[in-house]
Amino acid sequence: MAHKARGQTSLFGEIVDWMLAPLLIIWPISIAADYFLAYSVAGTAFDQHLKDRVVAVSRQVSFEDERLTVNLPPEAIAILGADELDEVLFQVRGLNDELVAGDAKLGAVEFTPELEPQAVYFRNESLQGRDMRVAYSFAQVSGLAGAVLIQVAETGEKRTQLASGIVGNVLSWQFVIVPLGLFLVWLGLSRGIEPLNRIGQSMRNRRPQDLSPIDRNEAPEEAWPLIDSINDLMARLEQSLKVQQRFIADAAHQLKTPLAGLRTQAELALRGNEMRDIQHTMKQIAASAERAARLVNQLLLLARTESDQNSLPPFAAIDFDALVREATQDWVPLALEHHIDLGFEASGGGGKVTGNALLLRELINNLLDNAIRYTPAGGRVTTRVAAGEYVILEVEDDGIGIDQDERERVFERFYRVLGTGADGSGLGLAIVREIVELHAANVLLLPNPAGRGTLARVVFPRSGAAPLRLVA
Repeated sequence: MAHKARGQTSLFGEIVDWMLAPLLIIWPISIAADYFLAYSVAGTAFDQHLKDRVVAVSRQVSFEDERLTVNLPPEAIAILGADELDEVLFQVRGLNDELVAGDAKLGAVEFTPELEPQAVYFRNESLQGRDMRVAYSFAQVSGLAGAVLIQVAETGEKRTQLASGIVGNVLSWQFVIVPLGLFLVWLGLSRGIEPLNRIGQSMRNRRPQDLSPIDRNEAPEEAWPLIDSINDLMARLEQSLKVQQRFIADAAHQLKTPLAGLRTQAELALRGNEMRDIQHTMKQIAASAERAARLVNQLLLLARTESDQNSLPPFAAIDFDALVREATQDWVPLALEHHIDLGFEASGGGGKVTGNALLLRELINNLLDNAIRYTPAGGRVTTRVAAGEYVILEVEDDGIGIDQDERERVFERFYRVLGTGADGSGLGLAIVREIVELHAANVLLLPNPAGRGTLARVVFPRSGAAPLRLVA
């Protein structure tokens, strides 16, 4: 049986837990609140009953023949104290706190100015270990100067019983409603995450090569950020796969001819008898191998620049003058070999570009390689850097030039201008364009202002400036 990895959680379980945890805390509080509320409701009803008894007794108190009397026959007293559950006591006290009638166990209450005559008040009192509810009033009796204390008290059995009954009825319904509510929540959550389950099943049923985006409208709105992130990841993965497939196809196509040539030259070398012929053939093999290696390196670089930029080393501020000077110096031996005058003109400082030094070096190398390759012996190639609002790299040659209708097509991979007589893979300028786009720059091919040849111009934003989108 498969087990969940440590730290793995379920969205469904998380939501249920966050709903159950507050419920388990609130439910006992709710029960306690229900009980106190029920006891308060029950107490209000029984307090009214006690008040009625106090009023009834006060009406039977009179002052006759200089005596305070309570006109309650034994039958009335029996009715007053009749109760199946609670003990009921009553008491009447005179002006000097003397007991006139009733039970002496009830404590006396002193009349104070804030107490209103005839008004009924309530207090709780513990009597012989039993909690009692006492209603009392200071009654005005005709012919008597003062107030008579009348009290009626009872224990709280009926109150407790009624409150418990109310709470029991409430809880009995809660034991039905709460599980029903939890079931409905579970049902609602199940239906709520069903679109995610459908999307998951749809993804499992996809063919491995199907990287089409997920329709966000099939998911709840809250899941849209996740869907968008997945779609973005799939788009980048699809782009990487396309680059990989294109690299494989290009490599297979472009290496077919060099490898066939190497095989033919090797066979010639094996059949040769003269050392001079064999050495000549071996030189051709070495040159072919070098061209094949350069082709592979160009294909790899092109695939790398076409893939996600996040896979590249981070960009940094680069002294572009120094970088172009060093690259130009590296090409001097080849230029001399071809009898070409190769020069460099600096900007005078301040030419800093934010980018990847290796890629920028490859860009310069490809422009110089093209310029030297298509410039005849005795020609001139010049690299220059100009720094102002932008940093501008120019590689100028007086070679065969490029027709205007060809200037855009030469940036396509493997495209070569016919009739030039120069060898090459047709990848150099394609790599240049990819690197230019990675650095938010522009590249243009223009006629040489001197009249013959080509001027390749690359315009970069200065280090720290906003990315360049268009330069005419």
